[in-house]
Amino acid sequence: MPIALRLCSVRMSIELRHLRCFLAIAEESSLTRAAARLHLTQPAVSRTLAALEQHLGARLVDRSTHHLALTAEGRAFQDRAAAALAAFEAAVDPARLRHRPLRLGHAWSAFGPYTTPLLRRWQREHPETPLELLRIDDRTAGLTRGEVDAALLRGAVDAPGLVTEELTTEERVAAVPADSPLAERPHLALHDLAGGTVVLNTVSGTTTLTLWPAGARPAATVTVANTDDWLTAIAAGRGVGVSSASTASLHPHPGVTYRPLPDAPPLPVVLAWRDAFPHPATGALVAMAREIVSGD
Repeated sequence: MPIALRLCSVRMSIELRHLRCFLAIAEESSLTRAAARLHLTQPAVSRTLAALEQHLGARLVDRSTHHLALTAEGRAFQDRAAAALAAFEAAVDPARLRHRPLRLGHAWSAFGPYTTPLLRRWQREHPETPLELLRIDDRTAGLTRGEVDAALLRGAVDAPGLVTEELTTEERVAAVPADSPLAERPHLALHDLAGGTVVLNTVSGTTTLTLWPAGARPAATVTVANTDDWLTAIAAGRGVGVSSASTASLHPHPGVTYRPLPDAPPLPVVLAWRDAFPHPATGALVAMAREIVSGD
């Protein structure tokens, strides 16, 4: 058989079951548990994984330790496999066949003050394509995993395979316990927060210790995984936080006081989508978001 034909046959041997098998292994961190979840034998799971690795020419799973772990290539492939599987399942879902919704993700605060105008205008001008706003606690709000078609994100976005457009910027604010002496000031500076503990949302947030100058960074941090836990930790007096101005209006909390933080750089608000096979209405969404921000 000619080489070209042999290569083609290898590519055609990879099926959705290989992706489902790999994702089960990645999520379960165990061949045994993945096999039970898929109702397969462990040898069958091992053979399926080996076939996928052979096709990709890369080791996806590190089996050299007692605890199964993904390699760097495996972690990169996990997002691609999840997005491909989600796209396939959406494509063959009978309920989505006639009116495929446009799923718009966000990690917190959506489009800030422009959220309601965007949703209402979209419903009025594009009733044939429902716009679903989904909060997903992830740095790309589920976009790289294929859970949404586009996402409203804050800060720099460097995930591969995404197209981004900056729509606006938001000033940053400090979030402090309501009974803290800091809450009595009209505004704060970064050095006012550096003397205590800072609460960081390491899953979907944008604030890191690099926001502070080197040598003047907070010595202690508390890490959380979402905005709700971030607010709870600050209200409980475990630390202070930094976020965008829209957080203050869209996420009020009786135990948290927001104050302007004028020496912190503004936070970009971007619309992101995948460059491969975008939703057909993506262009209309980008254009409408631009117009709303500009006041057109």
